[in-house]
Amino acid sequence: MLEDLRARYHAIVNRLRRAERREWREFRRWVEDTKNLVHLSVLVIVPLLIAGVTAIANAEDLLPFVLFPPLASGTYSLFADPEGKYASPLSFVGGLTTGALCGTAAIFVAVHTSLRNPLSTTELVVSPVTAAIAVFLTGAVTWGLTVEQPSAFSTALLALIAPVFTETTSVGTFLLQYAGSVFVASGIVASAFYLWKRNFYQQRARYLYQTTKGDDHVLVPVRGETAEETAMFAGRIAGAHDAGKVVLLDIVSDEEIASAADAILENEATTPEVDAGQKADGEAAVVENEAEEQVAGQAAMRLERLAGRIRTKLGVPCEVVVASEVASPANVTLRTAREVNCDLVVTAYEEEHGSLSPFVKQLFDDPLDVIAFRSCSGRTRWRRALVAVARAGQNAHAMLDFAQRVTGRAGELSVCSCIDHESQRRPTESMLLDLVDPFDATFETRVSNSSIRRFLTANAPQYDLVVVGASTDRTAASRFIAPPTFEKIRDIDCDVAIVHRGA
Repeated sequence: MLEDLRARYHAIVNRLRRAERREWREFRRWVEDTKNLVHLSVLVIVPLLIAGVTAIANAEDLLPFVLFPPLASGTYSLFADPEGKYASPLSFVGGLTTGALCGTAAIFVAVHTSLRNPLSTTELVVSPVTAAIAVFLTGAVTWGLTVEQPSAFSTALLALIAPVFTETTSVGTFLLQYAGSVFVASGIVASAFYLWKRNFYQQRARYLYQTTKGDDHVLVPVRGETAEETAMFAGRIAGAHDAGKVVLLDIVSDEEIASAADAILENEATTPEVDAGQKADGEAAVVENEAEEQVAGQAAMRLERLAGRIRTKLGVPCEVVVASEVASPANVTLRTAREVNCDLVVTAYEEEHGSLSPFVKQLFDDPLDVIAFRSCSGRTRWRRALVAVARAGQNAHAMLDFAQRVTGRAGELSVCSCIDHESQRRPTESMLLDLVDPFDATFETRVSNSSIRRFLTANAPQYDLVVVGASTDRTAASRFIAPPTFEKIRDIDCDVAIVHRGA
């Protein structure tokens, strides 16, 4: 009874842990999108900052609460568009403070003229001329100083009613209290924004993008005629990380073992039999073991020669594994990847009857990261890469990361996206800028209103490598309606890397 209860308890706990890991993975994938990250930061950081400034205002009685509306809107503008026109801490502080000073200057004019004096009344009545002077001065000064901030006009106009809340009758005292409060409050917000942007937002690739700190142990199934080019491609991906290594895998098939066994039997048939009865009893097992060792030894020698070239040219640690084909080649590959602690599989691109081979399809169905590499040039060094993305997300981040690793520090990187209508150009350009911003490399961004096939056919020959997605994050119906990009570009004269991003 107790054993049954204990087993049920452990089963429930394991199920909850799997659900928790699954939810965490989904959250990680969601927050990798820069727009989602920005919205989340706005929801968390902006309220905390305003709460902090409010607490300081309540404790010190220096910051009038009337200041907080422009401060809140300006804070939102900073965090909602970290790369935008107004996302400068200096411009933010300078703009709001300039608006406060210009509002104070308008009060000075009102005090020394026949206009309504805001310092001598407790009523919320403002002279239209004074308001116009405050706005005019703010526009002129912020334009001249290039510290334009929409919130500056708010602080300028609020200065005209702030005396009601500050209980002062001196322009000088009001200047110190109001303009000083604006400077201090905006300085607090700007400092927080600067720290967040420098230490987290601009480093989000390091903290959030899993490929930037993973995918450094690469398994390469040695298959097909382009096995060496594929292995060198994998070596350049692994070599970008200090802990990177390459594991070469060869799968010994039953046909190869049977062929070797037949050759052994034919060779033994030419030698006299010593004990026919004893030979008949143990011959099958002995011959099979001998054939398996012979085939595995030959495969290991081939892998070691290739591993030696990788170590010599790239300086990347390289191991070899020979496995038996106890299941389908894809299952053996995936099982071996997990046994040798590899988080990325790089395999040669294979087709069968005009579509992906069952081997590559099965790899793409697994939650492990996979790259299918199609070599048409025979090159083992790639300097210029073009990354074709359709949308933001972890797949796009992985493609950019792999392209950067392969081309190295001196490489030339371009990222492109194709649109259907010109109205999509600006949002697409913004999306591409968000994608490339966290990477420590120089990217060229290109947006074209032609089809992806036409664009790549015309431009791919200018590059050494084209990186596209496997579209495995889309539904089967979506892939049927709009086939994956790699199916449309079979005839381009360029090496192609097809990236499948796992869970």
